[in-house]
Amino acid sequence: MKCAALVALLAASPLASAHYIFNILIVNGQTMGGEYAYVRKNSNSYNPVITSEIVNSNELRCNKGAKPGSVPTYTVKAGDKLGFKLFNKEFIEHPGPGFVYISKAPGSVKDYDGSGDWVKVMETGLCGGKPGTDTNWCSWQKDRLEWTVQQKIPPGEYLVRVEHIGLHEGHVGKAQFYIECYQLKIEGSGGGTPSPLVKIPGIYQANDPGIAFNKWNNPPSYVMPGPKMWDGN
Repeated sequence: MKCAALVALLAASPLASAHYIFNILIVNGQTMGGEYAYVRKNSNSYNPVITSEIVNSNELRCNKGAKPGSVPTYTVKAGDKLGFKLFNKEFIEHPGPGFVYISKAPGSVKDYDGSGDWVKVMETGLCGGKPGTDTNWCSWQKDRLEWTVQQKIPPGEYLVRVEHIGLHEGHVGKAQFYIECYQLKIEGSGGGTPSPLVKIPGIYQANDPGIAFNKWNNPPSYVMPGPKMWDGN
């Protein structure tokens, strides 16, 4: 009886549901610190937030309970390849897109609440085939999302928002949002004008086709949610 109860408990656990946290920083292939070293810690651990809880909330910026002032800031350079790795040797096992958004702090990023302007600087979607097949998503079975910092990015301190949206229950209003915010100082010569500028919340609506998405209905295509990605100029 005890063994059966343990099996049932593990089957119902969040880890068994392939939940995850992007909380380890990789810079040019090297791990920088441990879990949450430069990441604002969220209060919902490895659990996602669903559509109705998040799309109109300020917590869409950095996830539930993630507050300013809790972690140090790491310095990177324009041109660096950054990886935002999952904890506990996990893998992305939900179909859906991944994004990186950035918001330049008006002063020190450790005190910044993310209420300013944001820009999408990376997105990953389908790598071929129909979106109803999980393995057609570029991030499927990856252990991180990656962003190569654009060469012309203006130098400064930034909130770097990493996000993956699990779409397997999007059709019933329960898209799963996995979000973390890194605190990074970016050095470089600048010269670019990141755009379009958006506010968070405001990038998504619950009925967006890329959020309220039915992967089970053999859809032929997928429309990326949110603003266009900055072209680097």
